[in-house]
Amino acid sequence: MATYAVGDIQGCLEPLLHLLEQIDFDPTTDKLWVAGDLINRGPRSLETLRFIRDLGDTAEVVLGNHDLSFLAVAEGFQPMRDGDTLEDIIRAPDCEELCHWLRQQKLVHHDESLGYTMVHAGIPPQWTIKKALRRAAEVETVLQDEQRYQDFLLHMFGSEPRVWSKNLKGQDRLRIITNYFTRMRFCDADGQLEFQAKSGPDSAPKGFKPWYKIKQRKTRENRIIFGHWAALQGHADAANVFALDTGCVWGGHLTIMCLEDQTLYSCACD
Repeated sequence: MATYAVGDIQGCLEPLLHLLEQIDFDPTTDKLWVAGDLINRGPRSLETLRFIRDLGDTAEVVLGNHDLSFLAVAEGFQPMRDGDTLEDIIRAPDCEELCHWLRQQKLVHHDESLGYTMVHAGIPPQWTIKKALRRAAEVETVLQDEQRYQDFLLHMFGSEPRVWSKNLKGQDRLRIITNYFTRMRFCDADGQLEFQAKSGPDSAPKGFKPWYKIKQRKTRENRIIFGHWAALQGHADAANVFALDTGCVWGGHLTIMCLEDQTLYSCACD
């Protein structure tokens, strides 16, 4: 039995299947952690979503920004953008079922026995793992609530507020929690977000750093798996953080890591 974590698949099903064959993945005994952005931009978003869904308890999934954007598109709250590959899912007879399944997934997954936490983008410096799980649960509860999830998706988009306060309420509170976990790259020591810079760590604007490089970060001793940041190419220069988005959908690689021994497996993506 082994546990594997994979970075952003984004609808690139063939490289995923190739990697699973390479590691001799057994869904009856092994586990697959998926670090968000299951779909969009790649060629087989519908099949990828169905494949991960059909793994059942074998898969642990956290939501990424593309997954949440798809839910908003499916509800009619956002138009598809250039480059989106969501039409097949929208037109699929099981679209509603797939949306429901996505809404049941987490923003943060923590396994105490393995000693890893998985999130799509990152965890802000001011939060411990315990606090991050509590904040994630606030959004997860709303997403799973049939009476509230549409209002959340309608107001989800936006870059304000940019810093957490325990006094935040309503959609502002839910939005910044979501942005931390699914969109963050750079922030300052107080957790103030910066969204303009999207390339490598050296592109940080003055006063900002990659979230995992903040010295005061309360999760420095915790092992964190994340995706989202393809420009890192799998290299986060900090202890206990594992960057698994290696830009498959952009012609890079898809990467899987075995959690038990931290062995990396990769597949070139054409």
